[in-house]
Amino acid sequence: MLSLHGKVVAITGASGGIGEATARLLAQRGAAVVLAARRRDRIDAIAQAIQEEGGRAATCVVDVTQAEDLQRLVSFTTDQYGRLDVLVNNAGIAPISPLADLDTESWSAMIDVNLRGTLNGIAAALPIFRKQGAGHLVSIVSVAGLTVSPSMAVYAATKNAVRTIHEGLRTESTDGAVRTTAISPGYVRTHLADSMTDPHVREQTRKNMDAVGIPPAAVARAVAFAIEQPGDVEIGEINVRPTVQA
Repeated sequence: MLSLHGKVVAITGASGGIGEATARLLAQRGAAVVLAARRRDRIDAIAQAIQEEGGRAATCVVDVTQAEDLQRLVSFTTDQYGRLDVLVNNAGIAPISPLADLDTESWSAMIDVNLRGTLNGIAAALPIFRKQGAGHLVSIVSVAGLTVSPSMAVYAATKNAVRTIHEGLRTESTDGAVRTTAISPGYVRTHLADSMTDPHVREQTRKNMDAVGIPPAAVARAVAFAIEQPGDVEIGEINVRPTVQA
């Protein structure tokens, strides 16, 4: 295991689930973390817990749909710790439902958070990475984009768009200044189902998560594995799913 000491990592959607687990694990392994989310009270409590365990953590209230919020996150991180080594684009929502429901408001929300939020992160972090000569973009995608299931068309589309953007950025970054990693979880025991608008889909998803879901820490370990590699190694994509998931 390589050390994360000296790494500075900003994480969106860090108020719970995968984002919280990632912040806690990376801090335990020596990284300085900046937790970003909309819920100030929640990220402050997590950061305090990390600090009480001897880790380094700070917080920044962020709505990823707002480009200026991501700019502020990057500026805050570099002011606080002198640099930004990794941006983890983790914030995401899944108000999924059959296309026939014509829930266009939810379609737009998924595009704004899952896709535009990632683009806002790239726009904020990329100039810093280029200036430093090194940086790492990690985005939490989904296995839902690998095999598209009923009710998940728009959600999968946003995640596949992020996967495509990652590949595009990778091909533009062969000078070694920027590494990219897309991590696609399967069923993970988080509160993602809370954002689902269709009652039947929400209930079925919760049952699946309870029955076979892996803990958020499993995905956090994948994030740590990707970013702890030496600078000449890029882990482009990782799929992390329960062993029993079809």
